[in-house]
Amino acid sequence: MLRSSTCGGPPSQPVRRGARVPDDVPSPSDELTVGQLAARSGVAVSALHFYEREGLITSRRTPGNQRRFARETLRRVAFVRASQRVGIPLARIRAALATLPGDRTPTAKDWHRLSAGWHADLDARIEQLTRLRDHLTDCIGCGCLSLRRCVLVNPHDALADEGPGPRTLLVEGIED
Repeated sequence: MLRSSTCGGPPSQPVRRGARVPDDVPSPSDELTVGQLAARSGVAVSALHFYEREGLITSRRTPGNQRRFARETLRRVAFVRASQRVGIPLARIRAALATLPGDRTPTAKDWHRLSAGWHADLDARIEQLTRLRDHLTDCIGCGCLSLRRCVLVNPHDALADEGPGPRTLLVEGIED
């Protein structure tokens, strides 16, 4: 595998097992610049700045006022992205990340505890997605009464008494 310098220079020689790693190659324990974090996580620099403003990730500043991120920030960013993809609001993501220790790199046990707290919510989301997939061509209790089945399932829009939205698709316990 070829490693290039962080300045965008030409690739250096391949790194062999047991060989000395050149000084310009960051070690896994080094901090990352915002550009390195963006490149490795696949997230735009602007999104990383947004995540930092929102309190989802943190950085320290160098004497030159440049951001430096702990390497474990890669996992936090991956967690944020995966959570967003399944529709979890940023406020819930922020609250979950706040349960992780701030004074050290979270361990597998810390991440497991966070994960265990999300099981019920994720199961409810899976149930809602399954309902959407399986019943979108049926009456969903939205009040449109445009399908023949609506008259049978939701006569005179009786489901409106339960609240707004597609009443037969909604799953209790899921926050938007």
